[in-house]
Amino acid sequence: MNIPATRTLNNGVRIPVIGLGVYRSPAGEVTRRAVRYALQSGYTHIDTAKIYGNEQDVGQAIAESGMLREEVFVTTKLWNDEQGYDATLRALDESLTRLQMEYVDLYLIHWPVAGLRLASWRAMEKALANGKARAIGTSNFMKRHVQELLDNSHIVPAINQIELSPFNYRFRKDTIDFCMGHDIAVEAYSPLTKGRKLDDPNLIRLAEKYNHTTAQILIRWALAHEFIVIPKSIQKNRIIANAAVFDFSISKKDMEFLDGLNENLVTGWDPTDVP
Repeated sequence: MNIPATRTLNNGVRIPVIGLGVYRSPAGEVTRRAVRYALQSGYTHIDTAKIYGNEQDVGQAIAESGMLREEVFVTTKLWNDEQGYDATLRALDESLTRLQMEYVDLYLIHWPVAGLRLASWRAMEKALANGKARAIGTSNFMKRHVQELLDNSHIVPAINQIELSPFNYRFRKDTIDFCMGHDIAVEAYSPLTKGRKLDDPNLIRLAEKYNHTTAQILIRWALAHEFIVIPKSIQKNRIIANAAVFDFSISKKDMEFLDGLNENLVTGWDPTDVP
């Protein structure tokens, strides 16, 4: 399967299909160095968040890279304690200050906080209108949370970012299908299962078959499902390898096998029971 390096979101904005995630990347030189490695290696998509504590480092690394602002797709996210209409607008301004940017390419509600998420979304819509965000979306929203937005807002989210790997694919299938059915791109975070499954014998067998690493198998699986994918690493060789997945494809039979590895694995936050 020939997978393009970018895709067009439902509002016409183009997003690179692979980005560098910086969740749990320590603030300071570690994050700055990882972002530099990524940009030097050809990445043009960096995913951060207020709660990660490294927005300033992401912004500094991009500013020092020599790349034009419009050449790098930057995502950040609204954290729970800043949800609500006015608080959301303030939080975005504060994120922009830390990033040293006039706008972000994608702003996401990080978590579906009950009682506040609709007001937060109205503020996101304003941020889109005033140019402080080129696209807006959600993270950790399940099908019912997305449906609630669609029922009570004017703008359809451009993206829903959720934890995805073969080990929870069927667990999240209803949310995936719902989003895709409403032209909402699905973005996979923790596609490498935070390393928990990289030594899985089934992945090792496929990695040997395709002459790639188990991490590359997981990333290619995500791309074959038309997910945007944001693997995280702070090591230069792994950052480079994680993007070197366009030289092979996984057969239909092996994709079906990978899909069947589901064990409802959640390595981080689980929004399943959020009202």
